[in-house]
Amino acid sequence: MPEQTWAKSIFAVTLFVEDLDATKAFYQNAFGLPIHYADPNSAVFKFGDLLINLLKISEADELINPATVAARGAGSRFVLTIPVEDVDAMCAELARRGVTLLNGPMDRPWGIRTASFMDPAGYIWEIAK
Repeated sequence: MPEQTWAKSIFAVTLFVEDLDATKAFYQNAFGLPIHYADPNSAVFKFGDLLINLLKISEADELINPATVAARGAGSRFVLTIPVEDVDAMCAELARRGVTLLNGPMDRPWGIRTASFMDPAGYIWEIAK
């Protein structure tokens, strides 16, 4: 019999950012979220039960040493997806907020409609229905 899974959910995701002020302002504007917690090196936003921690890249070494932080231009390694009721309407709202889409809205072969955009630190967000 397999051992019971101990990892039931993800509590927080820490994203390393070069410009904390610009990224923090983007999250406040694009997502319309208040800052849940902030200090001189980080800003935390609450997405439902998930915390997104924006951490100055200069502070990342303390968390991941001996691993290294990849440069922003190294390419994307994952996408964060937010469900929405209407992808097209949300795209219009994001445009009103000054957010530039990377792609979409588009219907995907696996049956969902999506659009994607990038924050100032290079992280890609997707909205989907």
